[in-house]
Amino acid sequence: MGRQKGDGARSKARPSSSSLAASLLPSSSAAAAVGFGGYVGSSRLDSTLSTEDANPLLDIDSEVAQHLKRLARKDPTTKLKALASLSALLKQKSGKEIVPIIPQWAFEYKKLLLDYNREVRRATHETMTNLVTAVGRDLAPHLKSLMGPWWFSQFDPSSEVSQAAKHSLQAAFPAQDKRLDALILCTNEVFMYLEENLKLTPQTLSDKVVALDELQEMHQQVISSSLLALATLLDVLVSVQIERPGFENISAEPKHASKAKTTAISFAEKIFSAHKYFLEFLKSQSPAVRSATYTVLRSFIKNIPQAFDEGNMKTIATAVLGAFQEKDPACHSSMWDAILLFSKRFPNSWTTLNVQKSVFNRFWSFIRNGCFGSQQVSYPALVLFLDTIPSKAFSGDKFFLDFFHNLWAGRNPVHSMNADRIAFFRSFRECFFWGIHNASRFCDSVDSISHFRITLNNDILVKLLWQDYLSSVSSKIQDSDQPLHGKMTEMQNSKYSISYRQELGKCIVEILSGIYSLEEDLLSFFCVAFQESCEGLLQKKVTTEQPALIIEPIIKFLFLVDLHAKQKGESWPLLHLVGPMLAKCFPLVRSLDSEDGVRLLSTSVSIFGARKVLPMVFPSSNAPFSGPPCDNEGEMKLEYFLQVYKETFLPWCLCEHNCTTSARLDLLLALLDDECSSKQWHAIITYAIDLVNFKIGSGSTDSNHLAVLAMLFEKARNEIRKRKVGDDSFHPLGSLPDHWHHELLEATAVSVASSVPPFGTSDARFLCSVLGGATKDNLDSFVSRKSMALIFKEVLTKLVSFIMDSPYSSIKQAGALFDLEENCLGLDSKNPANVVDMARFALEIVEGSFFSLRALDEESSLVSSISATVFIIDWEYRMTVAREDALDDESKKMIKARMDICESAHGYLSKISNLWKSFSKDERQGIKTILICSIRFSIFSEDKLDNNKFVSLCCMMIIDVLECLCQDQYEEQNLLDHLLSKGDMWPWWITPDLNSMEGLANERIYESAYGNYKFISLIDKLIYKLGFHKVIACDGLDTLPSTKASTSTEVTSRASVAAEILCTWKWLEGSAATSFLPQLVSFAESRNYSSYGSILDTIFSILFDGALIHGENCSQSSLHAWPTLGEDMEDIQEPFLRALASFLFTLLKENIWGPEKAMVLFQLSVDKLFIGETVNTNCLRILPSILCILVPTLCQRIGSSECTNKDSKPDPLYENQIQDNVKSWIQRILQFPPLVIWQTGQDMEEWFHLVFSCYPLRAVGGAEIMKLDRNIDHEERLLLLNLFRKQRHESGRSIDANQLPVVQMLLSKLMVISLGYCWREFDEEDWEFLFSHIRGWMESAVLMMEEVAENVNDAVTEHTYSDNFDLIHKKLEESVLISDCSLININKNSLISFSFLYGLLENQPTEDSDNLNPLRTERWDPIKNNILESILRLFFSTGIAEAIAGSCSFEAASIISASRFYHQSFWESVASSVLKSPPHTRDEAVKSIELWGLSKGPICALYAILFSSQPIPSLQIAAYAVLSTEPVSKLAVFGEGIALCSDVDSNAQESVHLDLSPEENAHLTKELSYIVEKLPYDVLDMDLVAEQRVHLFLAWALLLSHLSSLPSLSSPRERLVQYIQNSANPMILDCLFQNILSDLSLMHFQKKKDGELPSVLSEAATAARRSITTGSVLFSVESLWPIEPLKMAAFAGGIYGLMLRLLPAYVWGWFSDLRDRSTSSMIESFTRTWCSPPLVANELSLIKMANFADENFSVSVSKSANEVVATYTKDETGMDLIIRLPASYPLRHVDVDCTRSLGISEVKQRKWLMSMMMFVRNQNGALAEAIRVWKRNFDKEFEGVEECPICYSVIHTVNHSLPRLACKTCKHKFHAACLYKWFSTSHKSSCPLCQSPF
Repeated sequence: MGRQKGDGARSKARPSSSSLAASLLPSSSAAAAVGFGGYVGSSRLDSTLSTEDANPLLDIDSEVAQHLKRLARKDPTTKLKALASLSALLKQKSGKEIVPIIPQWAFEYKKLLLDYNREVRRATHETMTNLVTAVGRDLAPHLKSLMGPWWFSQFDPSSEVSQAAKHSLQAAFPAQDKRLDALILCTNEVFMYLEENLKLTPQTLSDKVVALDELQEMHQQVISSSLLALATLLDVLVSVQIERPGFENISAEPKHASKAKTTAISFAEKIFSAHKYFLEFLKSQSPAVRSATYTVLRSFIKNIPQAFDEGNMKTIATAVLGAFQEKDPACHSSMWDAILLFSKRFPNSWTTLNVQKSVFNRFWSFIRNGCFGSQQVSYPALVLFLDTIPSKAFSGDKFFLDFFHNLWAGRNPVHSMNADRIAFFRSFRECFFWGIHNASRFCDSVDSISHFRITLNNDILVKLLWQDYLSSVSSKIQDSDQPLHGKMTEMQNSKYSISYRQELGKCIVEILSGIYSLEEDLLSFFCVAFQESCEGLLQKKVTTEQPALIIEPIIKFLFLVDLHAKQKGESWPLLHLVGPMLAKCFPLVRSLDSEDGVRLLSTSVSIFGARKVLPMVFPSSNAPFSGPPCDNEGEMKLEYFLQVYKETFLPWCLCEHNCTTSARLDLLLALLDDECSSKQWHAIITYAIDLVNFKIGSGSTDSNHLAVLAMLFEKARNEIRKRKVGDDSFHPLGSLPDHWHHELLEATAVSVASSVPPFGTSDARFLCSVLGGATKDNLDSFVSRKSMALIFKEVLTKLVSFIMDSPYSSIKQAGALFDLEENCLGLDSKNPANVVDMARFALEIVEGSFFSLRALDEESSLVSSISATVFIIDWEYRMTVAREDALDDESKKMIKARMDICESAHGYLSKISNLWKSFSKDERQGIKTILICSIRFSIFSEDKLDNNKFVSLCCMMIIDVLECLCQDQYEEQNLLDHLLSKGDMWPWWITPDLNSMEGLANERIYESAYGNYKFISLIDKLIYKLGFHKVIACDGLDTLPSTKASTSTEVTSRASVAAEILCTWKWLEGSAATSFLPQLVSFAESRNYSSYGSILDTIFSILFDGALIHGENCSQSSLHAWPTLGEDMEDIQEPFLRALASFLFTLLKENIWGPEKAMVLFQLSVDKLFIGETVNTNCLRILPSILCILVPTLCQRIGSSECTNKDSKPDPLYENQIQDNVKSWIQRILQFPPLVIWQTGQDMEEWFHLVFSCYPLRAVGGAEIMKLDRNIDHEERLLLLNLFRKQRHESGRSIDANQLPVVQMLLSKLMVISLGYCWREFDEEDWEFLFSHIRGWMESAVLMMEEVAENVNDAVTEHTYSDNFDLIHKKLEESVLISDCSLININKNSLISFSFLYGLLENQPTEDSDNLNPLRTERWDPIKNNILESILRLFFSTGIAEAIAGSCSFEAASIISASRFYHQSFWESVASSVLKSPPHTRDEAVKSIELWGLSKGPICALYAILFSSQPIPSLQIAAYAVLSTEPVSKLAVFGEGIALCSDVDSNAQESVHLDLSPEENAHLTKELSYIVEKLPYDVLDMDLVAEQRVHLFLAWALLLSHLSSLPSLSSPRERLVQYIQNSANPMILDCLFQNILSDLSLMHFQKKKDGELPSVLSEAATAARRSITTGSVLFSVESLWPIEPLKMAAFAGGIYGLMLRLLPAYVWGWFSDLRDRSTSSMIESFTRTWCSPPLVANELSLIKMANFADENFSVSVSKSANEVVATYTKDETGMDLIIRLPASYPLRHVDVDCTRSLGISEVKQRKWLMSMMMFVRNQNGALAEAIRVWKRNFDKEFEGVEECPICYSVIHTVNHSLPRLACKTCKHKFHAACLYKWFSTSHKSSCPLCQSPF
């Protein structure tokens, strides 16, 4: 900003700052800088100053001059920087240095004040402040040139600017009188400056090129500020009233004030006349200008009234008095000031114009439109305006009626703000009173005055205000107990807001009060209207049959009247307004039984008092008594009052129950008088209960009178709350519930509670109203606590009866927990229907009086029992809902009535769930005890429910109980202790006497095992919901208050529960491995060791002791493969040992326990091996399982590197302890006979397993190389070698010596150890012994798996045409069932040995070469190939079995794939070895499988594994690797018929591609073709990780991988590309971008914000770049499993990148067909950002490296410009073509341009240019090949080969074929593809040239 155009970066010779630039200027340059062309201020220097005078001005600091010069620039940023720099300099320099620049500054100052940018103006004043502060008094000579703009700037429209201007003026003249003196001194100059401003136009405002709209806005600002400055100047100078900013509190008239005043008047009159009274400014479009005009007119009216004469009065009066057409609220304040002052100063001006037309019509429009938004400004001015209107201008009644109607029309009752509304009604009231009080001003006689006042009263107050109030009732129901039963008519429910109605009512009341104080008789007109309105509303209900609330506006009006009367101490409302109305309406109310009338009467009574209202209702002539009814104060005498109450109101108000009952009861209670309220209440109770008893005695079942009584008590309770006062020491009568008790009421309540069905419809409501407690604030009861307890005991009896009738045995068991006396409900109470009715009745009472029940502290057992029954009923509801799906319609119908009760209890508990903690501790404990017992009963006895649902239900119930009833952790732990306490049915494993457990288990196995699994599942869910720390560890109890410390010792960690869970192992929807142990680890990781160490030790001790006791039941997994860490937990059958092993494995794996702890446990376990000299057989049996977990952890501590690393530094203590034990154990084994002569019954097997467990295996580099982890010394190595050779010597190298599976398994394990540690010491016989066994075992496994495949083939082929799939599936299950798994496990050990050997011999060829002499390479290779071929046969066998089964059905294939999971680790080892196999071995395996002759071949087998329904990832990776590499890849894509043309010699490429015929279509294997052609349609609607989507991506990855391997321009490649172009579904790209542009990525694209990429997008982009660079997606396939969205996105990105590299034209075709612009934009953005750069770089590199080998053709590459220049020369002709690659290549077309041609016609040049463009755009491959083909096309043309007449090219641009199909008539040759397209588009088969049949 501010830099001159063309400025470059700074050089060393250029000043780096403005200061330096100024200092470098020569002294003579100052003159040029100062004068801005020779001018200072407004005059030229050389014309007005002599040389001597000019010298001081020219002696200006060059830096200051530079900044002054910059102020003349147009750019606001430059100006701001210059002003800032100038301000900084002014602060640094002295006043004498600054004085010379003031003239120049004055010139710029005037221009800067008119700048459009307000920041520039503000900075200008800040600079001015610094200048005047620095120069001080030296400013005086220049004051007159500055004061005009200075004063003008005080009124800048921007407050920030004006404040800065005022601050600068105050800085120059701190004293107020000095500021005034300065203004007076410069009066002429200020007026001249303002006059010049007023003459400005937008065109003359600026000498620079400025936008017209900016000029207009600047002009408006100048005019408005100038007018305001003029008005203020007149006020200051003429009136000598210093009211404007900066001139406050001037006491004396300043010097020269009179002269200034004269000057001001003279200038003002001149300006007033010259500008035609400023009336033109009133027409301005700017509100600021119009507002300033009103202000200046007001100033002229005030200060220069002589300027208004007869000549201009009419014109000005029309403009000022008619200004009500101003619609901008910003102008109204100044407008009103001008109007009011003008009308007051010039009253005769009204006679000069047509008042009605010029003033009043505009005024009516003004107020009718709500003052156009200036209500708070204009409404207060209305009464002032009325007061200024001359009497002659009024037209009597008509004026005021018009005024009030127009004013009323502009009130906007719906949308106005509250402040506007208040201003309106205040103004209306003031104007109304003004009209009443000033009637004599426009009325001639007394009669006319009276008539005028009556007219205002009737037409305005009654017909306008009162009628509007009646229609403004709100739709909201307030203070009403009667619900609405319909819709209100018309609009009166929601017409106006509540605040509007209230302000309107206040206005009416205040007007009535004012009328009454002025003239009492005037009030009668409104009172009559009020009575008529009330009577009409009461009668309206009869005719319209509308509900209550019709009388609502009257009632609310009465409250407003009462509020006003109390504030003013007035009595007129009752005497003149309400009393006469009640006297007239009461008979109508009684006759109609009107609810509205009753409410009106009760409201009047509550406002004015019962004994004051009744005399008005019953005047002496209508009174039901004789004698004077009232005392001296106007209140009815007490005896008469009671008589009227009992005889008139009791029978009327307590009659039958109907819609008016609520209102009548409100009236009955409102009539209660403090002096006799107890008598009145006694009368009410006696009368009401007599009615109830009469009905019961007459045999009526109708409980209407009970309903009336219930409603009465509910309302009486509200009356109690009203009578309560704050001081508890004083309780007036009726303020306490005891004041309302009555023996007759209590007896009736107990009687109703103890009744039996059938119950009345209002019985429960009656009891609830008597008891109270429906809310926490509603605890007032009308019966004593004794009666309350009796009632609740009856309630409990009824609820328990309901529980005992439950269909669930556990609920009945829970009901037996309630200790109740034998109830006396009668025989009928046992009837199920009666039980349901009683429960419903009891629940209604509990719901309606819950808080009263809670208040019965002394009856804690009763409270807890009733509460527990509700919980139990809710529990029954939950169980019933859980099994509802299993019930038939008949069962549901039978339990419907009972279910309704349970649902009611459930709903009520949900509402009050947060209230239970307010119960006392004893009450909550009683509830918890019963509920926990109920849940335990349910767990062990209920079997009707789905187990998973039921356990979840129990869990949620317990959590709800914890949340509802437990206040702290201590209570939670006590509840959990109660739940988990030991009982008859639980625990199953961890019993007090572990020795007796077996016998107990046998006794209880059919009784509690099922319940135990459910209970463990419940505990597991509780741990998940509540946390391990709460359920098992009892964490946090040490933080409880000290008061509970003594009892908290009862709650300890529940290690036995944890051990029980581990022993149970599996349960419903969970297991120890998947749910409990992860929770345990998470808990331990979040705590320090001291908080969890003891519980873990306790768990270990329990499990270890149990395993020792039951060690005799531990059958060794002798037939399993090598015991790796945690692999075979599921195979350990003994519960304690399995629990112990999994517990240890998890803690050590997650580093909860480290090597030190492992060593302690190792020593502890080994110490148990011997009891004295005797071997502890049980310990011997369990020790291998423990040591195979402990030893790997110890190896991590002993030596962190591999066992063969000689530089490792073992821990001597740990190593010696392990080695000593192991060596002693090996020596013990050496004492046994060899394995080949082993007999059952010996302990040798256990000792072997013990030794094996001390040699753990570890995978290095994935699963490829297996290594042993322990370091052993020479002695141990010799012992191992002796043990190995002992078996070899005795076996005679014969594998047939002893074929027992256990012997073979032990031998295979021994071979793994011996090979790992002693392979350097092996001799020829050792190697022969090893390999003979491995080959033999492997051949046996191959025969077994091939037999499985043959059995599957037979099962499927024999039933090919059978529909009995169940039979086929059964046979398949039998076929894949391997009854003896030992061979699989033996071969797994063989694979481990082979993997170890492979790692030694293949990956480390130079290491230890001297030690490999016995196993030379020429000997190892045949052995390796033989073993790998066997492994491949295993691999193909399982694939063929699945492929054959898949041809039958999907379920059949699933049977085969699922069978592999039983031996998953074996198949993973097989897959690992398959990946190691060389191509020739794979080729041999494929050939052998083809010779097998089964219904499916090797390729089908590989696809079956790759697309398996239950895949094992390692097998899928192996299948993909084999399918995507030679020699299988060509068969995998094209099948077996492609061999003839797949091998293309690179030297023969040119001839081959020219001979390729387009009719030869490629045919893919059916597995690939279906997926590539059909599947994308289905995948689009699938999930992002769906199995079919994975298969689609894998198929394309294979296809692209093979395409990438084919030579460029080879026949197979061209055919494959042609197939993809014609047959492959391009929707694959839509599928890819579904994964790439997921929701998160879409958000990133749409927001387009910088920052870190979403993970999905980042992975996809990385994979795309890598696949483009490497030309492979194998890296994505290898990392694809387990399938998840992130990996799928990366896979999709990799495939997309490879497609861009290999099939750019194919991708472009898909992209060009996209119609969704937002999607295409995002795809292009992704490609341009992450794919195109590496792709373009790769293309350019390939072009640069390409060898076109022709002297006529050359290519050059520009990587910076992404361009390729191809130059072709032939003889004397040539041309240069530039190929430009776009930024989003290949989604956008490659651009081709010809920059030079020589000897080539324009037509041919255009044709060749188009030819190149078509080749590069249609190329599905590298651009280098497209250029190569184009070059060949040139060569063919020059060789004379005829071009195709259709495409005008020799070589086809897509399939690169030559024209071969010739027309028999014209002999022209065509491309087959071009001719086919011609035939299909022209719909005829004639030659395109000669039109003869082709």
